[in-house]
Amino acid sequence: MAATTETPFPRSNPMPDDAPVTAGPEQGSTVPTGHFTKTTTDGDVLSRVVRGAHDTLDRLAESAAPHVQRLQEGVGGRAAQVKEVGDEWAESLRCTVRDNPLAAVATALALGVLIARLTQPR
Repeated sequence: MAATTETPFPRSNPMPDDAPVTAGPEQGSTVPTGHFTKTTTDGDVLSRVVRGAHDTLDRLAESAAPHVQRLQEGVGGRAAQVKEVGDEWAESLRCTVRDNPLAAVATALALGVLIARLTQPR
């Protein structure tokens, strides 16, 4: 089965199916002669496009990897700092509750009443 050569881009002069498609300096192009060749099957074109897409994604992944690594290191360092501050606050709150248990119970009761009033439907 012969592949159709329909393209969304119009051609100025129709070419026969068996004519090679080339571009080069003689046509005013900067692409070397023989760079473009006409393929005979859609599978060849598809495999070349897929291969090109894979190569491009691989290059992008390789160039982005160092940046992602630096971001992970920065976020990891900040997460450790936040955890440390949270642990310090929790320990401080525990010490305060141990030193003043009645004040802690009264504060918890007052907060419970306030939250209940704010969340009640009117």
